[in-house]
Amino acid sequence: MSRPATTARPAEAGPSPDAAAVASFDLRGRVSLVTGGNGGIGLGIAEALAAAGADVVILGTNERKNAAAEQAVAAHGGKVLALRCDVGDEAQVIDAFEQAVGAFGRIDSCFANAGIGGEPMRFTDLTLDQWHHVLRINLDGVFLTFRTAARHLVAAGAGGSLVAVSSIIGNHRGFARTQAYGTAKAALSGLVRSCAVELGRDGIRVNAILPGYIRTALADDLLDDERFAARSLPRLLGRRWGTPADLGGIAVYLASEASRYQTGEQIVVDGGYILS
Repeated sequence: MSRPATTARPAEAGPSPDAAAVASFDLRGRVSLVTGGNGGIGLGIAEALAAAGADVVILGTNERKNAAAEQAVAAHGGKVLALRCDVGDEAQVIDAFEQAVGAFGRIDSCFANAGIGGEPMRFTDLTLDQWHHVLRINLDGVFLTFRTAARHLVAAGAGGSLVAVSSIIGNHRGFARTQAYGTAKAALSGLVRSCAVELGRDGIRVNAILPGYIRTALADDLLDDERFAARSLPRLLGRRWGTPADLGGIAVYLASEASRYQTGEQIVVDGGYILS
């Protein structure tokens, strides 16, 4: 008995799954803002976003570094605006965002990366002023950055992405003489999760990147310590310290539509350090 003929369904219009996946990382037409984007991890993130097609706004306090970063990021072909801004100053943060939106018309993603390490000292010697100095930038600065970015994103009504650059220190690992730094970074986990729940209804994703040991000016003294290196390098994938460029891929992912279903997460990028 012959089988009845089957009618083939017409192919659905649209890109192939592979093409759609690649396209979801395309940031052309998007605007990303990066605090502390004039050096270290922030500059690595800014360059990766620009390479993926985004226009980029850099906030930093050092105008010389801002100018150099603006030139480096612009080499990727997009528009770049570098603004002097102390993220611990509410008025400066609000003004910087207004300038950014005035220049580009929108903000689609915001990376709260600006941070300081503080003076390493015994906990019993830490003063209240030193404690507040670190939290002003590393915690208050992220709050002011997120709140101002969220106001713009909610008003625009098109959703978006907020990303805090945190650390494995304070979240997955304690480290002596870094109590203020570790406390601020751990507190970001609560801020990210709470914002993710509240802002999800507005289509805004909120996540954190938790880098491990990344070679930057902030970390060079520690990473160049022979005893620390001998103890820590064997625990790392490839037996090397991370670089700012190693954070570029996750930054593009979180700024793009590829991460449209991911929010409230703490994404570790540490070369496998906390696994060993």
